[in-house]
Amino acid sequence: MRIGPYTLDVPLIVAPMAGVTDRPFRELCLAHGAGMAISEMMSSNPALWGTSKSQKRMVHIDESGLRSVQIAGAEPELMAEAARFCVENGAQVIDINMGCPMKKVNKKLAGSALLTRPDLIEQILTATVNAVDVPVTLKTRTGWDPDNKNCVTIARMAEDCGIQALALHGRTRACMYKGEAEYDSIKAAKAAVSIPVIANGDIDSPEKARYVLDYTGADAVMIGRPAQGRPWIFREIHHYLTTGEHLPAPSLEEVRTILLGHVHELHQFYGELKGLRIARKHVGWYLKEHDQIGDFRRTFNAIEDAHQQIDALQGYFDNVA
Repeated sequence: MRIGPYTLDVPLIVAPMAGVTDRPFRELCLAHGAGMAISEMMSSNPALWGTSKSQKRMVHIDESGLRSVQIAGAEPELMAEAARFCVENGAQVIDINMGCPMKKVNKKLAGSALLTRPDLIEQILTATVNAVDVPVTLKTRTGWDPDNKNCVTIARMAEDCGIQALALHGRTRACMYKGEAEYDSIKAAKAAVSIPVIANGDIDSPEKARYVLDYTGADAVMIGRPAQGRPWIFREIHHYLTTGEHLPAPSLEEVRTILLGHVHELHQFYGELKGLRIARKHVGWYLKEHDQIGDFRRTFNAIEDAHQQIDALQGYFDNVA
């Protein structure tokens, strides 16, 4: 699969997720088999670019893999300016967010709310593509609600505007993350355009990835929530796609090594205070199968010292697991 001048040897992409796909998580997924990882969405409002939160969400030249940063907004000029800013700071690909279903984003007419304004979509796509010399991609949903699915129209518009790849989540905005993703819309969008189409939604196993690729004809799959606490899902899927065989599940000792390394990187990246707080949700995802009652997680979430977090995790694997 190609995105402009870039070739992805592995058709597995980490979906951008606010509060999740920070640099430590992206690097971890790439190390475990993802072909590309997209950053958390960054606001197109220039007043926010100097904040610590935005600085952490930016991609940087020394990162691994193809550096893609997602931007969100509803004003064509600001989206163009944000794209230029991100490229100046290391982005090799710009991704436009037109899929976020959250109210705080949609009330500003950004994210999936734009699906109600095709006229504005065209202006945003054109302005962003014309603003930078790197590929621009688009992530969106099938429509605003089940009665108003317009993803095929948007896909054709995106291609006409110069978008280099389209990621499509098989749900409408009204569906949020409920129910099951549907793939007929992705199949229809793929048939309507010649640019790469990336299928997203409920791809949580090697078999599901194989099915979605075959059914939709998509060029790649994008994985979000199923990778939370399971970054090795990418190597499992890649192995299955290339050999037809399953890799054994990671041993408890490997899970321990990955988890402790991830928590350490969060402490380093954010600083100990913020890092330990962000680590809590990741630890919950990693251990949801092992600590089903949740006793350890409740104790862990009360810890207010980064070193004690590491000690607690060591103790958990030594004595409980």
